[in-house]
Amino acid sequence: MQPVKVSSDAERIYVQYGCGWCAPLSWINYDASPVLRFERIPLLGRLYTKNPARFPANAKYGDIAMGLPIADNVCDGVYCSHVLEHLSLEDCEKALKNTYRILKNGGVFRLVMPDLERYVMDYVNDPSPEAAMRFMRETAIGKERRSSSVGALVRESFGHSQHNWLWDYKSIERKLHEAGFSSIRRARWGDAQDPAFMEVEDKSRWADCLGVECKK
Repeated sequence: MQPVKVSSDAERIYVQYGCGWCAPLSWINYDASPVLRFERIPLLGRLYTKNPARFPANAKYGDIAMGLPIADNVCDGVYCSHVLEHLSLEDCEKALKNTYRILKNGGVFRLVMPDLERYVMDYVNDPSPEAAMRFMRETAIGKERRSSSVGALVRESFGHSQHNWLWDYKSIERKLHEAGFSSIRRARWGDAQDPAFMEVEDKSRWADCLGVECKK
């Protein structure tokens, strides 16, 4: 696949990865779901999907950790919602570097993810005997039962439902700085200066979560 290139100086490029079913036409939308990849197989992909709905037609398969087919220094904005926590630490570091690569100077990266600090504080302040169980379920870092079928093992190997690494603001701020980002700050839903982000930001996915904005 050839990298996406800017066709004119006036064109503004926005990329979202981990788009799910949110794929506005004014954005280039990617998702690394194996289901999306299957749905894009000619003929065969039309016959089955395990999801309640099919991915939007303009959603493309792409893995930010592997690198998206986007040219360097072209994006005015990049957005991801509840994506980075599903990556290993190593892959998250790669994802941040790949995000930095495709942004133009002054381009904005906004992200939202679960807030590890909130989970920990809720756990510490919960006196009930269910506190640990609640923490493990809410953080999605545990496994309640062993996978016993081939299908379940395949889903675990290729799916992205579990959380692999959780972040608080201090830790993700440091990783963003190491990747080259500046002007790093806590962000809230709807506080982006660029109105294009309102097309991809879902208020419900920001509730009680950690939002961050930074620039290249």
